[in-house]
Amino acid sequence: MAPFRLLTIALAHLTLAAAQISSWSPETGKLGNATIVENNPPGVTYIATLPTDSASNIRGTISATANPDGIGVKLTVNFTNFPTTGGPFAYHLHANPVSPDGNCNSTLGHLDPFIRGESTICNKSIPQTCQVGDLSGKHGKITSDPFSTAYVEEFASTFMGVGSFFGNRSLVIHDVNKTRLTCANFTMEQPDGPKSSTNSSSPIPFTGHASRIHATISISWLLLVGFLLI
Repeated sequence: MAPFRLLTIALAHLTLAAAQISSWSPETGKLGNATIVENNPPGVTYIATLPTDSASNIRGTISATANPDGIGVKLTVNFTNFPTTGGPFAYHLHANPVSPDGNCNSTLGHLDPFIRGESTICNKSIPQTCQVGDLSGKHGKITSDPFSTAYVEEFASTFMGVGSFFGNRSLVIHDVNKTRLTCANFTMEQPDGPKSSTNSSSPIPFTGHASRIHATISISWLLLVGFLLI
């Protein structure tokens, strides 16, 4: 077979390999994949309590406590009194706190420091590609009443000052049509004393490096191309 023909075949295989690598990579955010948070302050707890004076009858809390090793946070979710229609219900961390008038629209969109967007549905088998705030996308929607669950969320943070920090943000519950049903701000739990509201200023832009999944091309193809180019 002519060297030019062999070179053409080799380049075709390299192109296919590159396309496969691209399809394997789960990076969907403009800043890459979400990164696992490893510096959460141990023992710090934030809690969001749904209001009892809103138009919604949904009640409950979600609390988040940093793990002892600082990696991820344990979320404990307890909600009840959902509407009989409109489910399954979703719940998310939102970018802004709830305004003083209780308007859930003031919370803006999901917490999304890696700029992923919502056009692509979260694939919970690769949670690093989901929005940081898409809790129900990564851990399951609300399908029962009452609803209780607990899990470790590796990509949200209780470390103030990073883009994935949610202590100065909010929780929002949606129906199947994405209508916002109820919402609440997070507050820090004090071991001996009242709850403390955290700073509700605009979130600090994320400037860290996203984790990346790398793939390698078989060395044999590289050697073949090098041989043909000699």
